[in-house]
Order: sequence, then structure tokens, then C-alpha cells
Amino acid sequence: MNEAPPLSEASLLSAAPGPPRRDLVARGFRLEYATIAWMLIEAVIAIWSGLAAASVCLLAFGIDSVIELLSAGVLLWRLTAELRHGQAVGERVERTASRIGGALLLALAAYVVGAAGWRLWTRTGGEFSWPGLIVTALALPIMYWLARAKLAVASALNSGAMRADAMESVTCGWLSLVVVVGLVAQAATGAWWVDALASLGVVWFLVKEGREAWNAEACCCG
Repeated sequence: MNEAPPLSEASLLSAAPGPPRRDLVARGFRLEYATIAWMLIEAVIAIWSGLAAASVCLLAFGIDSVIELLSAGVLLWRLTAELRHGQAVGERVERTASRIGGALLLALAAYVVGAAGWRLWTRTGGEFSWPGLIVTALALPIMYWLARAKLAVASALNSGAMRADAMESVTCGWLSLVVVVGLVAQAATGAWWVDALASLGVVWFLVKEGREAWNAEACCCG
């Protein structure tokens, strides 16, 4: 009687069952709730400090947080629809919401360019803000952790929606870095033009995030 060949470690790992899909969706819910909680804090502090310091850079960061709040809410709806009605439900609304979010981000980018250009033309600048620096500095590790966790869930679910949301967290992390550098430079130099230039640095990330959201319907959302 022939013996069955021994299984390799790779075949054992590939054969091992992963978490049930409902458990993965539940993990996605927890990540989105964490995103919403942080984005609420981030948006309130950034917009408040941006208005108080007359900082275009911080104001843009705060408004971007509001748009990401909307994105997280849409994904929560998407996950709820999958749990209740199956995987295929909700893609049309998701695409529409992605386009709305993309349009808002592109409009925000246009506003930042206009506001920064006006500040440079009139030689006026914002003030340094400690609350703004603290919230943007905290956003760096938080966005890094959220992005990694979301990408892991997206890969396990084969979910384009979750993957797109994870990439928004990545973009938010880079955007936070730009704002932090701008605020530190402003504190170090006191130059009036630093806020306007840092704002223009934010524009690239807003346009990138907006285009990706607008073109999300071309992605496969599982």
C-alpha cells in the first residue's frame, strides 16, 4: 500500500482555514469605528486651530478629515449591506459616494491653491498653532496603524472598498507629515510665507486622493 506523500509547510499553511468572512467584516467595522472616532477629533481640532491661527494648511487638513469621515461612513454602510444582503449589494451607491468624495477633495484642492496664492500675493500668513501641531503629529502613527490593519482586512476580504479606504489613510498620513513640517518650519523661522507654501504641498495629496476616489468605479470592489 502506497503511503501518501508528506505535506509541506507551505501546503499546510495554504490549507489552513482563515477567519470566517463575518469575523473579517466585523474587524472591518471596528477599524472604521476607530477611524471615525479619530477623524472627529482630528477634524474639530484642526479646523478650530486653523481658523484661530488663520492657517490655510491646518484648515485644509481639517476639511480633509471631514471628507474622510464621510468615506468611513460610506464603508460602514457597505459592510452593513454585505452582512444583511450579501456581497454584491451596495456597489452602485458606493461608486456614487466615491465620486462625491473625489469631487469634494478636488474642490478643496482648488480652494487651497486659491487661498495660498492670495496669501502669497498679499504677503499675509497664518500663525503657529500648538494644538494643530499636536493633532497632526499624533495623526502620523495613528494613520500608519489604521492603514496597515485595513490593508490586511482588505486582502483577506478581497475588498476594493476597504483597500481604497486604507489608501486614504496612507495619504492622510503623508498629508500629516507635510503639515507637521510646515508648522515646525513656521515655529522655527516665523516667516509669513511658510503656511502658504505648506498649503501648496498639501494640494498634491488632495488631488491624488480625489482622483483615486473619483476613479474608484474602475476598481473591483469585492
